[in-house]
Amino acid sequence: MSDLVRYDLTGGAARITMIRGDAGNPLTLELAHDLFAAVRRAERDDARVVVLRAEGKAFCVGGDLATFGALDEPGLYVDDLAEALHRLVSEITRLEAPVVSVVQGVAAGAGLPLAAAADIVLAGRSARFTLAYTKAGLTPDGASTLLTSSLGLHRALHLALLNPVLSAEQAQQWGLVAEVHDDDALQAAADVVVARLAAGATGALAMAKRLLREHAVPAAETAMRRETLAVRRAADSADGREGVRAFLEKRPPVFPA
Repeated sequence: MSDLVRYDLTGGAARITMIRGDAGNPLTLELAHDLFAAVRRAERDDARVVVLRAEGKAFCVGGDLATFGALDEPGLYVDDLAEALHRLVSEITRLEAPVVSVVQGVAAGAGLPLAAAADIVLAGRSARFTLAYTKAGLTPDGASTLLTSSLGLHRALHLALLNPVLSAEQAQQWGLVAEVHDDDALQAAADVVVARLAAGATGALAMAKRLLREHAVPAAETAMRRETLAVRRAADSADGREGVRAFLEKRPPVFPA
């Protein structure tokens, strides 16, 4: 359906695939819009289950910091990007159909909350999860703050403040990932999960998803709006500019005192 996303519907399962995995599937406005269009298409197609996955070596490396660094006022672009990402996450979480994300390689920055927006996260052993926003002088967005409901406050703070890189097994221990499989067995394992969901009681699955999500995060959109306002300010700040510049120059950042 685009140069960035492929969509196919088979056996009641809508598979949405990011197809620039070898480039890291950097999250741009175009990718966010194309993913949103694909999710809406799955809804129109009455898909019984939706799969979010990526081709290549990475799931999603997060926002395209090269674009941020080239702008005089990065905050305006970051505001638009965060809003597009949050609209996508809201659409994913409010779908009646269960959503499965299939992660191999890196899910960094916005790629982590994008993967976590799914109801069930499956990972290959190559998967690595990290937020890395504050490492670049930015604040978490993409519904990262909603991780407090699934991981707990202190684990979410650990991710946001210290930027550890979680292996697939660690992410499973933390409760982010449901299943871990060898990379060469991941798609087959995902097909088993997808088939079970597609054959399930559609109405009961939709209601169960709604009940659990609305209890866990009753004000998700409000939280995401706060994220947008914060990351816009961070992108225009001295810390944000230095963090992005240091990342692009492949050196440790030196944040102002």
